[in-house]
Amino acid sequence: MRADEAYRDRSPFQGAEDEPLLQRAVPLARDLPDYDVPSGRRDLLAGLTVAALALPSGMAYASLAGLSPVVGLYALLLPAIAYALLGSSRQLIVGPEGTLAALVAAAVLPRAAAGSAQAGELAALMALLAGLCFLLARLARLGWLADYLSRPVLLGYIHGVAVVLVIGQLGKLLGLSIAAADPIPQLREVVQELGSASGTTIAVAATALAVLIGARLFAPRLPAALLVVLLAIGASELLNLGDHGVALVGSVPSGLPSFGIPKPGWDDFRALLPSAVGLFLVCFADEVLTARSYAGRHHQHVDAGKELVATGAANIAAGLTQGMPVGGSGSRTAVNDAMGARSQVSAIVAAGAVLVVVLFLTGPIADLPKAVLGAAIVVAALGLVEPRAWAELWRTDRVEVGIAAITVIGVIATGVLQAILVAVALSIVDVVRRSARPHDAVLGYSDRLGRYADVALHPGARVTPGVVVYRLDDRLFFANASYVKGRIREALRGAPTPPQLLVLDAEGMTHVDAAGAAALADLADALAAEGVAIVMARVKGPVREHLDGAGVTAALGGPAAYHPTVRAATASSRPAPNA
Repeated sequence: MRADEAYRDRSPFQGAEDEPLLQRAVPLARDLPDYDVPSGRRDLLAGLTVAALALPSGMAYASLAGLSPVVGLYALLLPAIAYALLGSSRQLIVGPEGTLAALVAAAVLPRAAAGSAQAGELAALMALLAGLCFLLARLARLGWLADYLSRPVLLGYIHGVAVVLVIGQLGKLLGLSIAAADPIPQLREVVQELGSASGTTIAVAATALAVLIGARLFAPRLPAALLVVLLAIGASELLNLGDHGVALVGSVPSGLPSFGIPKPGWDDFRALLPSAVGLFLVCFADEVLTARSYAGRHHQHVDAGKELVATGAANIAAGLTQGMPVGGSGSRTAVNDAMGARSQVSAIVAAGAVLVVVLFLTGPIADLPKAVLGAAIVVAALGLVEPRAWAELWRTDRVEVGIAAITVIGVIATGVLQAILVAVALSIVDVVRRSARPHDAVLGYSDRLGRYADVALHPGARVTPGVVVYRLDDRLFFANASYVKGRIREALRGAPTPPQLLVLDAEGMTHVDAAGAAALADLADALAAEGVAIVMARVKGPVREHLDGAGVTAALGGPAAYHPTVRAATASSRPAPNA
């Protein structure tokens, strides 16, 4: 069948069929038709466990941001549901996070007293502004930015986060009050205060760690984190652990947030906007990296465009309900995944559990030892560590191992945004480095393969006397034009007989820029003076059009220099131009 008949009135490239409108708008709807009782059981246990961790940590992050603890609880309700309905990740849990809390504190506290109503209003405004940044980024189709987060960046980021999470919990595990917010100062402060550690707190933490690690190794499907939290609350009440130096979560205020738009002054709006943009960048990078890390484990797909919408909606929901900015939570996502969550139903369960607790059960949470919370987060962080992934990367490309290692160090030493920017820049430099030294080959005809092949790999391939066939397996552009000219010269010098014809196999040349075209034209002129003609084989249509427009075709001697196959090009005996 002729191509014009086969593809009449349609493109040869067909995208996937559009999903039903409901599934496009609410990705969670994809999971519901096949949802069964085992999935529901896993999501229920995962959601309850996430809620048990989210309640105290949400209050802690709100306090870190200089806000009333109840602001952190508000951020666990409607924002979590908004992401659950709109997000493309099945595992990601959103809510208050340490990095975002630190950014909020830096922007809000210079303009409002810690814990004041004004501070809460400014934090809500930051959430609204960040949410609008997400939605504007979606309208501008900036989801492609996530594609620059390569596998080494993903690997380094998630392991850096694991280290940050563990360091951040050391104070809780040892019964120390750590004032520092960044990992290295936190670690330094822990070492300095080690002599003041609480023996009772260490015993509680060690017991929780032993149970959680043991359950992870020998009973991975057991909802160990939830059971440990419940047992710890019971033990705390029974043994009066608070009277023995064990830090407890403390009282949790009850009640629901009111719905409304923050109304700060114009000066506040103008001052917070740059911070909100920075928060958006950190939040998006953090959220997409976390979501894609878990999606890769489960052979799932995360749509960056949908993530922009979902995280934007979550932050707008936080701003309208007196919450604080929210993003992907590494610790709660790790726990959610470890508990076997199958869908965002677990996040809805978690939000429902938080709602019930905020309304009716704030009392028992007050007795939860902070050390148990820290132990659960540490075990979840350890689950992020994948030595096998590092080994695979080492076998594949050691430069990428360096990129991943720099990302780890950067996350720990400088923070998420700076580390990601450096890692992405290194990835781009690595791409340019590879293109600057592209793979190439001298070809000969292999009777066994029935085609032209690399003579270095196929020593039996036959070469035509007086002809050098050179193949470039990359685009020809400014970064490699000089290198390719030099390699062609080396191929001509290495020919077994004096060359009279150079055949450029251009099948792998997907693009030629101005510098590449100029290099080809200069090479054609120089070789013509030496009595060597240049012809080209298998040139793609768009490349041919560009070479025509750039004057390369004229330098080669006209359209006769182009051939459909390497065999035809090799058989040509056209004399060199000006010869």
